Amino acid sequence: MTKEHTDLDALRAEIEAAEHRVAREIDPGPRAFIVAVLVFVLLGSFILPHTGQVRGWDVLFSSHGAGAAALSLPSKVFSWLALVFGVGFSMLALLTRRWALAWIALAGSSIAGAAGLLAVWSRQTAPAGSPGPGVGLWVAWITVILLTFHWARVVWSRTIVQLAAEEQRRRISAEEQSRTLLETLSDQDTPADPEAEAPPDR
Repeated sequence: MTKEHTDLDALRAEIEAAEHRVAREIDPGPRAFIVAVLVFVLLGSFILPHTGQVRGWDVLFSSHGAGAAALSLPSKVFSWLALVFGVGFSMLALLTRRWALAWIALAGSSIAGAAGLLAVWSRQTAPAGSPGPGVGLWVAWITVILLTFHWARVVWSRTIVQLAAEEQRRRISAEEQSRTLLETLSDQDTPADPEAEAPPDR
């Protein structure tokens, strides 16, 4: 095996290893700090009032006057989605750097953002005498939207890196095939040894 073939094989193996690593992991870079701050802000929003005197934890577990506040289903759904995906899966994705968990955090945060819109709207259109959306609900909804944005950027950046690695691998594979084809054609065009083809003396 020639040195060129060895170098190409080593380069291709290195690119494939990088591609497999990128396929499993994410590298959020400076966004990791931003996401971590947003997760703590979202977690802190549950101790703030979501409507009237009802805090986020009360919405989750229907305690401390949650029933008297006539909480709607969107409020409860949003609170649980924000806790599970915005806090839970975001922390898991940051700690493990797993691409699959980042995707789950992105998808869940997106759904939570839509549920947050419904939760705010349901409090604004609550029956007369019922409290409207509290500061905790606004903070939680805005934080979930920001988490969705940053997770989307992280996932998209990882996708760009993977596509670049795949393109590089395809280019090296095409170059190797072209080189092999040229060597094969060159061997076929090489004239045979005349002495080997000459008939034996009689």
